[in-house]
Amino acid sequence: MSFRTVNPATGELVKEFPLQSDEEIFAALAAADQRYREDWRRRPVAERAEILARAASILRAKRDEYATYPTLEMGKVVWQSYAEVDLVADILDYYAKNGEAFLKDQALPGEPGAKIVAEPIGVILAIEPWNFPYYQLARVAATQLISGNVVMIKHAENVPQCALAFARLLEEAGVPKGAYTNLFCSVEQIAKLIDDFRVRGVAVTGSERAGMAVAERAGRNLKKVILELGGSDPAIVLEGAPLEHAIEQIVMGRTFNSGQGCVNIKRVIVVGKQRGKQVLDALKARFAAIKVGDPTDEATVLGPLVSERALEVLLKQIDDAKAGGATIIHGGKRVNRPGYFLEPTLITDIAPSNPLYQQEAFGPVLSFYVVDSEEEAIALANATKFGLSGYVFDADVAHAEQVASRIESGMVYINSCFADSPGLPFGGVKNSGFGRELSELGVGEFINRKLIRIAGAA
Repeated sequence: MSFRTVNPATGELVKEFPLQSDEEIFAALAAADQRYREDWRRRPVAERAEILARAASILRAKRDEYATYPTLEMGKVVWQSYAEVDLVADILDYYAKNGEAFLKDQALPGEPGAKIVAEPIGVILAIEPWNFPYYQLARVAATQLISGNVVMIKHAENVPQCALAFARLLEEAGVPKGAYTNLFCSVEQIAKLIDDFRVRGVAVTGSERAGMAVAERAGRNLKKVILELGGSDPAIVLEGAPLEHAIEQIVMGRTFNSGQGCVNIKRVIVVGKQRGKQVLDALKARFAAIKVGDPTDEATVLGPLVSERALEVLLKQIDDAKAGGATIIHGGKRVNRPGYFLEPTLITDIAPSNPLYQQEAFGPVLSFYVVDSEEEAIALANATKFGLSGYVFDADVAHAEQVASRIESGMVYINSCFADSPGLPFGGVKNSGFGRELSELGVGEFINRKLIRIAGAA
């Protein structure tokens, strides 16, 4: 096993990086633990904030360089790579500006002489995926570094140059050796790290299977874990929704990042049969017009999937859905060109017995449903083991909020397919995991909220 850059647009192996040895991994852990105890935790929050602000400034100055790596390694369309770079710079800036406020002492109402102080807990180990190769790192690194924790991160095996670029960024900004450590290691080595007492918390973004394995091991070691797992995110189009806007947002919400996002819209649920036909016809026309191709071309809308395996998984899901009685309205086939391209795919007639009814399709595959009532729409939206995000479209925003309150998810977006921002918490419920990243909540996940109680001297 090694970390490898394979260009998904061509299938070409570009570069390979060897795994670190156990000796190197545990030397890095010793250095991280020492840096935490002797230096990083002791620095004033304002000093840590200055370093994050410097990292944001450097990233903006080098955005052209940094945007090339996600496009090369996971096929992200180039303008979307720039958008991710800009969002990460905003995240770094956000914690530089707000870290002190998030970590300040808190008085306890009705308890004179008592306060809660925020203290870091040590080395945080993170296991991160490839689909947003900077954003996923920043969600952990920014919140934990500002808190005074140190971070060790195993990135996905297919984005090693993104991982190295992010580590270089923090080093150039002044993050000292050991405060942020990039790991090229195996699953077995991660298990050994979790077992080590010096690792005090674990964060995972990935599949249910990965989340369960890490949570089980962390639990045996009495360590807190936060899990950001999959989603089968529904978009409910209510009877009062302006259809043109809803359709535009749904197309973007399904195809952004080649559909490879935990919070991409996966299922569309339209209330009303007549409107359902209108939306389905419009989506078919929009999908047919999508430009699929070279992710370095600014005119491209849909780039490749990340790997041959990812493409094969989706093709099997489509075949299984067809075998289960579903109808392919558009797409469903591999694009005849080098690389790992799938036609944007629209599927309907998905019965509860169909495998796709409960699956997450991690790519440009959109499931389409029509129901007769709002109650049916809400029930269908919640008829999944996942609970990451949801979407509601309606001209009556107050009514949309009422519907949003009944969706079983960690996040709901109204009249928009995305609204990512550094100050918004990210996380889900049910099999989508638990815990939150970003916002003040993300800062607090691996913090010791210590009580200090002052009494008069005897």
